Amino acid sequence: MEFREDILGTPYEAAELPLTADEEGPVTATLVRRPVPGATRAVLYLHGYTDYFFQTNLADHFVSAGFSFYALDLRKYGRSLRPHQSPNFVRDLTAYDEELDEAVRIIREQDGHTRLLVNGHSTGGLAAALWASRRAGRGLVDGLFLNSPFLSMPAAPAVRTLGAPALEALGRFAATRKLPAPLNPHYVHSLHRDHRGSWDFDLTLKPAEGFPLYAGWLAAIQRGHRQVRQGLQIDCPVLLMASTASTVTNKWDPALLHTDAVLRADDIAALAPRLGRHVTTVRIEGGMHDLVLSAPPVREQVFAELDRWLDAYFPAAQG
Repeated sequence: MEFREDILGTPYEAAELPLTADEEGPVTATLVRRPVPGATRAVLYLHGYTDYFFQTNLADHFVSAGFSFYALDLRKYGRSLRPHQSPNFVRDLTAYDEELDEAVRIIREQDGHTRLLVNGHSTGGLAAALWASRRAGRGLVDGLFLNSPFLSMPAAPAVRTLGAPALEALGRFAATRKLPAPLNPHYVHSLHRDHRGSWDFDLTLKPAEGFPLYAGWLAAIQRGHRQVRQGLQIDCPVLLMASTASTVTNKWDPALLHTDAVLRADDIAALAPRLGRHVTTVRIEGGMHDLVLSAPPVREQVFAELDRWLDAYFPAAQG
């Protein structure tokens, strides 16, 4: 494994993590890092669905606070997607344990960090929460920061049409069946500077129309949601943030710029107590789905709340 200059350029480096091959062939994940010399605290960021790491403003904030920054492009996403693969596809969310465990090993054992915060957004928040619960008691993670985590299904058309048992069966026997649940392109349009937003990212890695929605992936998400409803056993402090409002629309609406246009924020907040015994919930007025990409005053509030929580659970004096 060798770190080389990342697609974002200096000071970001990236390395491919070879993983166990699946039915589609070779599999890799990509670990991006921006180390802080002498830092003993680190953060590992996990992106959302149809997404990849590009939020350098988030990295800037953590680095300014003395954290080495890492981001993981999961298998079949972003930097890790290969031509022979179905984008975003896994049969079970436990598949991500392999790259998460390896990334944590590198951060702790190879790079020498003693305290680790895992920051998951949307689907990455669900994956991070489930992984942290499965790894409880091992001392691998010292805290979770969940940014609009995908803890509940926003009633996708495929779920409404098929129903949970039928979707589970379809996911088992026809996992790569494509389902009719297109991503609303206006969410990406609300972010990208070529449309109505102010951010620059690769629209081939995060396309406005999204990627195909596979039955096996959706069934895996459904099982993850069931585990959340039953209650997880996360044994480290958790900070969960969500917007105060959501918008459901198939056309452009200015509300997309200051609400969660992907998930139901109230449902996210309601499920927070199911994650573990030590959960802090913060609602962000004016927040978009990816809270750190919201308007400047809203981002300031997000980072202020994050810093307040970090001061309590990740003080610099403790590394």
